[in-house]
Amino acid sequence: MIERLLVTVAHPDDETFGCGSLLAHASSRGIETVVACATRGELGEIAPGVDAEPATLGDVREAELRAAARELGVARVELLGFGDSGMVGELPPGSLAAADVEDVAAPVVALIDDVRPDMVVTLDGSDGHRDHAAIRDGTLAALRQSTWRPARTYLWCLPRTLLQRYTGSDVAIGTPDDDITTVIDTTELLDRRWRAIRMHASQAPPFDAMPPELWREFLGSERLRRIDPPWPGGPVETDPFADASARD
Repeated sequence: MIERLLVTVAHPDDETFGCGSLLAHASSRGIETVVACATRGELGEIAPGVDAEPATLGDVREAELRAAARELGVARVELLGFGDSGMVGELPPGSLAAADVEDVAAPVVALIDDVRPDMVVTLDGSDGHRDHAAIRDGTLAALRQSTWRPARTYLWCLPRTLLQRYTGSDVAIGTPDDDITTVIDTTELLDRRWRAIRMHASQAPPFDAMPPELWREFLGSERLRRIDPPWPGGPVETDPFADASARD
């Protein structure tokens, strides 16, 4: 049985806009959840009407992260101390995407050995954001180096077909649907998820611009790809927390 879950993300709001229902679902089952956020998101675009400016945005977003995490039942939030890389352009010094993968892995290794999670989830990075790919690579490297060995490791996914419906484009971003191994029904958590989303007032959630049938598809299920132990094939799993135990 899973008792501790560690989720690693790149920016404040990734834990809510992305993995929010996963965290709420786990905490509602009595699982201790920990979020490691690599940056403070200081290069994010500030939503209209928000009392923030570029010089203060990191502080604002960190406070939003901690408030949203409390709403989702997260027991602990850790900031890893890297700078936000931004979406495009030259990489700022000290930014996450500019860091060597081993430097990203180092604080994650320390956290894994401290928390001793039974399950680790990180972003799969298939949306093309360079910080998402950097925290994925750093987390997977950390899992190869840590003393503690979680029972299961997953990548959090955005299905390609769903992203194509959202963007109206056939560009190959998102996780190929056939690669998704795990689908968790989280429709009963939609109200809680929305409350957490609203905690991130400095960021405009993409769901506000979607028709209801589309945002329900994004928010009503969590989709993962199991990478350790390797997925054996067959029907998707619907309860990844039920049948795993920590490795010695």
